[in-house]
Amino acid sequence: MFFNSLDFAVFLPIVFVLYWFVARKSIKLQNLLIVVASYVFYGWWDWRFLSLILFSTIVDYSIGKKLIKEESQSKRKIFLWASILVNLGFLGFFKYYNFFAENFVSAFTFFGGEISSNSLNVILPVGISFYTFQTLSYSIDVYRRKLEPTTDFIAFSAFVSFFPQLVAGPIERATNLLPQFYRERVFDYGKATDGLRQILWGLFKKVVIADNCAALADLMFNSPSDYSGSTLLLGSIFFAFQIYGDFSGYSDIAIGTSRLFGFDLKQNFAFPYFSRDIAEFWRRWHISLSTWFRDYLYIPLGGSRGGTSMKIRNTFIIFIVSGFWHGANWTFLAWGALNALYFLPLLLAKRNRSNLNVVAENSMFPSLRECFSMLTTFTITCLAWILFRAESVDHALKYFGGMISLSTFTIPTIPGKNPEIVLVLCLLTVFLVIEWLGRRGQFALEYLPLKSGRPVRWVFYAMLVFSIYVFKSTQQQQFLYFQF
Repeated sequence: MFFNSLDFAVFLPIVFVLYWFVARKSIKLQNLLIVVASYVFYGWWDWRFLSLILFSTIVDYSIGKKLIKEESQSKRKIFLWASILVNLGFLGFFKYYNFFAENFVSAFTFFGGEISSNSLNVILPVGISFYTFQTLSYSIDVYRRKLEPTTDFIAFSAFVSFFPQLVAGPIERATNLLPQFYRERVFDYGKATDGLRQILWGLFKKVVIADNCAALADLMFNSPSDYSGSTLLLGSIFFAFQIYGDFSGYSDIAIGTSRLFGFDLKQNFAFPYFSRDIAEFWRRWHISLSTWFRDYLYIPLGGSRGGTSMKIRNTFIIFIVSGFWHGANWTFLAWGALNALYFLPLLLAKRNRSNLNVVAENSMFPSLRECFSMLTTFTITCLAWILFRAESVDHALKYFGGMISLSTFTIPTIPGKNPEIVLVLCLLTVFLVIEWLGRRGQFALEYLPLKSGRPVRWVFYAMLVFSIYVFKSTQQQQFLYFQF
C-alpha cells in the first residue's frame, strides 16, 4: 500500500477512527489494532511475506527474554549471534543470493573454468532491510543491558510492524519507540495538526518534486549517449532531488502519520542539501541508518579512536557496508567507496565535526563562503548519485563520459521536453525557498513564518494541495526505497 494511493487515503481514516474512538480506553487494544492494521498494510502488497515479519518478531522477542535471564556471558553471546544470524540470514538470502551466485560464476569463468548456476526467482520483500535492522537494535541493546526486554508480545509486535515506518523507515531504535507502546496515549490536537502538516509536505515532496524530477532523470539515465554533457549534468541534479524528495517525503509522511496516533519518531532528514561538507551531509541524510551503522558497527570496530590506518579502514568499512545495504549491485559498493574517499580528508584533518550548527543560523542569507561550501558539497554528492542511479558500473562510466565534453558548456535541452524542464526548475526553486526558510525545524513547514494569521496559513496549505493535484505524474511512482 503506497502512501500516495487512494487505498491509503481510505485506510488511514478508518484506522484513526478505530484507534481513538473504539480502542482509546485500552492500551493493549490500541496496540493490537496497530498490529492488525500494520499486517493489513504490509499484506496489501504481498500477504505471503507476513510470515517473515512474524517469524522475526517471535525470534527476537524470545531471544530478548533469554538474554535477560542468562548470566553466563558466553551463552548470552550465543543468543545474540542467533538473532544476528537469523535476521541477516533472511536478509542475505532474499537480497543477495543471486548477486553472489552470479558473481561466483563470473569469477570462475574468468579463470577459464565452466560452472552452471541456478539463479532463483527471489522476490525481495518490501522493507526487509528496515525492519531487520530495527529488530536487531532490540536484541543488541538488550544484550548490552541498555534496554529491559519486553514481556508484552503484542507491544513488541506493534514495535516491529508499526505501519507508518515499516517499509522504508525511519529505522527506529527499540530504546526510543518500544517504550511508547507501554504508555497511555492521549489525543493531542497540536501534535495531530503538526502531523497533518508534515504529511502534506511529504506528499508535496513526493508527488510534485520527486515524481516530476524522475520523469526527466529517467530519460537521461536510460539513454545517456543521446544527450549533451550539460543535459546529463542536469539529469544528475534531477535525480538528486528525485531521491531526496522521494525518500525524505516518505519519512515526513511516516513521522506525520505516527503523530496522528500519539507516537514520536526520530527525524530522518535535516535539510542535507544545505550541508557545507560531506560529513555534515551524512549527519543530515538518512539519519536513522547513519546512526545505526555508527553505533552498531563503526564504534565497535574502534571508531576514530585508533591510528590513521584504523581510521581509514573503519571509514571504508562503514561506507561500503552502507552501500551494500542499499542493494546487491557493484554500483552501490562503488557509491559507498566514493563517499568514503570524500569523507577521509575531513576525518584525517579532524574537521569532520566542523559544521554542527544550522547554516546561516542567525541570518536570512548564507555568506559567500557558505554558498561556495554548499555548492561544492552538492556537486560532489550529485556525482556520487550517478553511481547510485546507474544500472551497472559500465552504465555509470558512460554517463560520466558523456559529461566530460565541450557540450557540458552548452544549454541543456531535450527535444519536446524543454517546457517540462523549465517547469520542474521553477518547482525546484519554490521548493528550495520553502526548505531554506524552514531549515531550523524538524520539517520545512514547522518553522515557516505562517503562524501570524490563519488565513495566510490556509491559503498556503490550499496552494500545496492544489499543486499536488495539478502537478501529479500521470503514472503513479512507487517510493524508491521500497527496493531496499
